[in-house]
Amino acid sequence: MQVTSLNVEFFKELVNILNDQISEKATKETLKLQISVCPWERNRIKAVEAGIVSVLIDALLDCSEKRVIELISMVLVQVCQAADGRAELLKHGGGLAVVSRMVFGVSLVASERVVRILYSVAMFSSSGRVLQEMIELGVVEKLVLVLQVDCGRKMKEKAREILKIHSRVWKKSQCITYDLI
Repeated sequence: MQVTSLNVEFFKELVNILNDQISEKATKETLKLQISVCPWERNRIKAVEAGIVSVLIDALLDCSEKRVIELISMVLVQVCQAADGRAELLKHGGGLAVVSRMVFGVSLVASERVVRILYSVAMFSSSGRVLQEMIELGVVEKLVLVLQVDCGRKMKEKAREILKIHSRVWKKSQCITYDLI
């Protein structure tokens, strides 16, 4: 078996295990397996085809275990590197909301990963609708907060770049004060 190009059925089985919520240990091990096979783009695309994004977002709604949330956020970082993964995140009714609430809501590790997800979305999938949703959900304020608190340099750089690139759009918003951006 070649790990760099697994078939969609493999990922469908992983999705089924996550859906069934057999146990916390099974969930953690499935997420770890997903992380280990998704550095390769082909596998990321197949994982998205298998429906991993919506399952992970739904899991985040119910999950309170810090380590599981961190693992889910890592899988989302990987699949959001693919255009289809970002599209699925944005297609899910609560995708952006659920992900963005994790900024400083779980752990620094999860926050760093969420900023990476937001970076992927903001840089490669940002339509007017997405940028407006980011304002409404408070993502812009959270990115400004990232710049103000003590956190990793890379996290701050990504937040700064998102704010810089979309500042013209966000400055026009009634919801954001000019000083914030």
